Amino acid sequence: MRVAVLGAGIVGISTAWFLRQAGHDVVVVDRGSGPARETSFANGGQISVSQSEPWAHPATPWQVLKWLPRDDAPLLFRPRFDPQQWRWIAGFLGQCRSGRHAANLKAMVALGRYSQQTFAQLRQTLAPSYAHRQQGILALLFDRQGVRHAEHACRLLAAEGIRRELISVSEAVAREPALAAIAPRMWAASWCESDESGDVHRFSSQLADACAVAGVEFHYQSRINALEAVGERIARVSVTGPDGAYRSLAADAFVVAMGSHSPLLLQPLGLRLPVYPLKGYSATVPVQDHSLAPQVSITDESHKLVFSRLDNELRIAGTAELSGYCSALNPVRCAALIRRARELFGDACDWQAARFWSGLRPATPGNVPLIGRLRFANLWLNTGHGTLGWTEGPGSGRALAELMSGRTPELVFPFLRG
Repeated sequence: MRVAVLGAGIVGISTAWFLRQAGHDVVVVDRGSGPARETSFANGGQISVSQSEPWAHPATPWQVLKWLPRDDAPLLFRPRFDPQQWRWIAGFLGQCRSGRHAANLKAMVALGRYSQQTFAQLRQTLAPSYAHRQQGILALLFDRQGVRHAEHACRLLAAEGIRRELISVSEAVAREPALAAIAPRMWAASWCESDESGDVHRFSSQLADACAVAGVEFHYQSRINALEAVGERIARVSVTGPDGAYRSLAADAFVVAMGSHSPLLLQPLGLRLPVYPLKGYSATVPVQDHSLAPQVSITDESHKLVFSRLDNELRIAGTAELSGYCSALNPVRCAALIRRARELFGDACDWQAARFWSGLRPATPGNVPLIGRLRFANLWLNTGHGTLGWTEGPGSGRALAELMSGRTPELVFPFLRG
């Protein structure tokens, strides 16, 4: 069948690849000038199954209340006269119950592991070059509360088959010597050897190139206006091409993989998605002293920041800003990234040369993405991955292609069934 994939981030490109491998005729439409130009452009770089912990946790509401006065808080909430935002917040609070947290973690880990296997298959098939590192992820812990939380998380992950272990400060420094200067301030660390890191934009671009070679058709710089329904099916999608002209693109099936913008496209059809943008920030900085810059990917649990080495640059990313669809950079939050990086790694990088970026991460209240079929018989969804789009994207694309081809994925997951 002919499938139109709407969105060319890591999720959309992965979906297109696996649909084409299954024998379908595929066209990808995106408003960007190429693949992975928005949320998949400059994220934290971590492929982190061990970080599959939902933000919705019994302790989170109290933590958010403490952060409210801070403009540089890890989670920044800016209330708006936006019913979508308030519905999302109500859903988030409902997911903070301990039972929901455990169920969501289970689903996220299952998808993360499936996606990690998918990465391995793609590397073997395509041999992409994307600053890939299989050196694990170290999570730094700076107080007793952080250690207790990490111990609990390690137990939950162990029950799902993920080995994330608590290690001493000296063991953390042995794995990453760049931590030696801050060792006196650390209480402990957690370590997951199976986690990875890499450049999502480079990977997505090379996967898109492979898609094109395999026969996938791409329409970039094409604004997606509306899905046009006829009865219980979607007949076509209205797009505006680079020349400014409106066109209709017909297909047998449609996949909405437009990240945070997916709910806006589907709302006119009477479909309300529990997805809202969480704006994240990153800084990419040239390394100037390789002995001080980390080689291993690092998570700073106290500040909710991640650090990944991408060849001769350091990527610093994190925070979440619940403030609608605004992608403007907040100078206070940009400065907070560099300030914390300098506290941890001193003169490792040329901090004055930092390139800042923000992306709207599509988050569901429980952090479990929405994958599967919607009410319309030929309308499919692949979005809501939040901060784990890089970790879960290839597996999500593979799983959805299996479902659309009438097969059952080797994955226990709460897929949408229409």
